[in-house]
Amino acid sequence: MAIDLSVLRAHFPSLDHGLAFFDGPGGTQTPRPVADAITATLTGPLSNRGVVSPSELNAERAVAEFRAGYADLLNVPADGIVHGRSATQLTYDFSRHLAKDWKAGDEIVLSRLDHDCNVRPWIQAAERAGVTVRWIEIDAGTTELDLDSFERALSPRTRLVAVTAASNILGTKPPVRRIADRAHEVGALVYVDGVHYAAHHLVDVPAIGADLFVCSPYKFLGPHCGVLAGAPELLETLQPDKLLPSPNTVPERFEFGTLPYEILAGATAAANFLAAIDPGTGATRREQLAHSLGSLHEHERALRTRLEEGLRALGDLVTVHSKAADRTPTLLMTLEGRDAREAQVHLAARGVLAPAGSFYAYEAFAALKLEDPALRVGLAPYNTADDVDRLLDGLDGFTSTR
Repeated sequence: MAIDLSVLRAHFPSLDHGLAFFDGPGGTQTPRPVADAITATLTGPLSNRGVVSPSELNAERAVAEFRAGYADLLNVPADGIVHGRSATQLTYDFSRHLAKDWKAGDEIVLSRLDHDCNVRPWIQAAERAGVTVRWIEIDAGTTELDLDSFERALSPRTRLVAVTAASNILGTKPPVRRIADRAHEVGALVYVDGVHYAAHHLVDVPAIGADLFVCSPYKFLGPHCGVLAGAPELLETLQPDKLLPSPNTVPERFEFGTLPYEILAGATAAANFLAAIDPGTGATRREQLAHSLGSLHEHERALRTRLEEGLRALGDLVTVHSKAADRTPTLLMTLEGRDAREAQVHLAARGVLAPAGSFYAYEAFAALKLEDPALRVGLAPYNTADDVDRLLDGLDGFTSTR
């Protein structure tokens, strides 16, 4: 069944301002049910977790429902779901946890395609441990990962392979399962940055071969936080530095301090909202999520086709750098002889939000010899064909004035 965009968009108060948002890769707009869940939890009543008072039980419920919701979204057990302030914070935390067992002579493999969130924490941990960093390079002609370079980087000394499931600037979706299978053959763990991928696809952490997978609910209609997913039996092997009285159970041992119960409730509401967009006949939340996200994928793919056709009509004044055969509806572009930040300002004045920058993709910009800034356009569930046409009209007006 086709998504009723008018019904969907009515849940987003920010859309009443008449803006066309193409900044989803940096964070989506928030539907009212998410905000309502946050408010209801805060005003609950609410206390620290416990099993005696209603306020304590409300906190317990927020945690349990969050773990169950993201277990369904990511297809891992509920006790394999770890909350964090952000994907960056979680990756820094787990780089320290994992590096405890590294030693001089070990190696790790990183990807030039990745957001710096999945690069710098590992480099810094490797430097402290005396571990060598190897690289998976980018094929500049296709903006795909160069898998030959991955084979050259991999060795029996490899302890970790960190790779993105989808580039936050180019949309490129590498063959993560193929990479993971090869990494596992040499005994390495696989850490997957799924922040951009989870915004556009139903995630199946075991199916893609990830040992640890991180994502950010605010990229798919939720509040600002991060979620890490992994098999509980793997998490049991990791012992973080922690306060002595704090729980040592999994996953609580990785969550430092009092949890933000209201944020957990908002994140759960986002998963529920996604499941309800077009649930089909699904009997479980996982089945409903699969149907809804499949419909959203088709919706975004149609808009991406419309956008790409419009950009081609602008000729060589616009260069689109997103070339991979398999990618998300996110396009990175530069404008011939023009500053992308000027284009951002031009579009914003016309109610179209399309940011310019390098978006923490430091390695990718250097590998592709791109100059900062570039213009990034990302489609989200609430975008419409009219939004796309407004963007194209704005770009046409900008590129025609020299």
